[in-house]
Amino acid sequence: MPISTFLVAGLLALKVNALPGQDTPSILRRACPDYTTYASTQHGPYSGGPLNLPYQRPAQACRTFLSDSVEQVIEDVTSRLVDKDLAQLFRNAYPNTLDTTIRWHVNGSSSTVTRRNLDKRDTSDWSGLQTFIVTGDINAEWLRDSTNQVMNYQKLASQDKGLHDLILGAIRTQAEFVIRSPFCNAYQAPSVSGIQPENNTQVDTVHPAYEKSFVYECKYELDSLAHFLKMGREFHENTGSTEFLTDRWFKALQTVLSVIDAESKPTFDSNNQFVQNQYTFQRLTTLGTETLTLSGVGNPLNSGTGLIRSAFRPSDDATILGYFIPPNAMMSVELQGIAKVLQEAGGHDSLASELQDRGEKLAAAVREHGIVTNGKYGEVYAFEVDGYGSRTIMDDANVPSLLSLPYLGFLNQTDEVYQNTRKMITDKLGNPYYLEGPAFHGIGGPHIGLTNAWPMSLLIQAQTSDNETEIMECINLVRDSSLLGLIHESINVTNIKDYTRPWFSWANSVFGQTILKVAAERPHLIFGEGAEPYTVA
Repeated sequence: MPISTFLVAGLLALKVNALPGQDTPSILRRACPDYTTYASTQHGPYSGGPLNLPYQRPAQACRTFLSDSVEQVIEDVTSRLVDKDLAQLFRNAYPNTLDTTIRWHVNGSSSTVTRRNLDKRDTSDWSGLQTFIVTGDINAEWLRDSTNQVMNYQKLASQDKGLHDLILGAIRTQAEFVIRSPFCNAYQAPSVSGIQPENNTQVDTVHPAYEKSFVYECKYELDSLAHFLKMGREFHENTGSTEFLTDRWFKALQTVLSVIDAESKPTFDSNNQFVQNQYTFQRLTTLGTETLTLSGVGNPLNSGTGLIRSAFRPSDDATILGYFIPPNAMMSVELQGIAKVLQEAGGHDSLASELQDRGEKLAAAVREHGIVTNGKYGEVYAFEVDGYGSRTIMDDANVPSLLSLPYLGFLNQTDEVYQNTRKMITDKLGNPYYLEGPAFHGIGGPHIGLTNAWPMSLLIQAQTSDNETEIMECINLVRDSSLLGLIHESINVTNIKDYTRPWFSWANSVFGQTILKVAAERPHLIFGEGAEPYTVA
């Protein structure tokens, strides 16, 4: 018997019969194989399809969270899928967040926190439900990634108490991150978890300063704050619950509003005098995408736009022009979404009205300053603008993106300007980061370089299309390039065996979303002619 098989068998023999959602005992998890290594090699049983894709779920004893309702969805979908390779890919990808990334989940108490708080500098409130979710092969939590990682499970939370508590804990943990370091994008495990901080060797000079034991990386990305709001909104929409509306959550909300107010200010005041931005970032690096120009300030931004600055993109690359359109669009949606949550919760009329007004004005600013005229495509959305008339014409694979505007809920995919934009950004002559090769194609971005397109862009393309041929071409291209049975960060367009990141949970989540969307809206494409729609409820 191979050592790995023997180890897993032993773990299964030792494991206490855990209830759905119960955390794997840490002593057993320490004996489990490292998933980055595990995901980089193939495991049986294989799919039996033309690609014979491997089975990449860890043994049950090594999974970081268990859910019977998730297992039921896997069974429901894979038993219907005609394509055995597509079924295997869904089987691996849909539960990947639960299987591998829930590093800490507790129903704590104040006494527990006091006893275990080893870092006295941590003033956060870690009482009650808490959930720390890593991005995958980096042992840190991104606000954006973690929100998207649990998105697949939001619809199950109303009937699955384990998932309900997991997501509620994730919202509370994110709130603590936002309260203490709102300009940052990625965070360390809370000190009370007992998990050692991940070492980040980058040399950064950032203002406001942050504590490295609390923060993994501090790149200010507007979409990170929008994603914090999104997780709470989706939780309410799917469960009807307002449990997350605690004093700490409201404090985090006010922190978000303070940040976007500060980042809505231009570079020069009414007397044309330079005003130092509240946030600056410099990194010791040879990569231009990893630091901000002008001693960490970034390029100048004009007044009177109503837009909010974002220093970095969701790729974690620096913006060229700080009025980055996709996250402004996303923030407009989420402000209005939270306004509706507060209205339904009652007792917050004034705040709800303020958020609704902010969201509507921001959406109007996106349309006023984000829509530009292109000689070939007509009116399109720019990727970035500066309020002076300069604009960046491109798109990036990471969400929020221009391609994802309907996915974000900002507009309908039939919108004429969006359709013009879509034609532009999926054309190598219109988008410098639309990459094509003999093996793969799609939108990439400067984060990896000029040879790698991202499967995530194809999945978003499928989710925002009404063309059934296009939908299946995108899905099949992702399937055919996922030879390890998981969705990678990026694929070399000339060689699909050359990829980045074997374990990238967000991408796996987007694949699961895509299959479930097709199952609900166009089941015949994947289940066969005459198939009934399948919806997660």
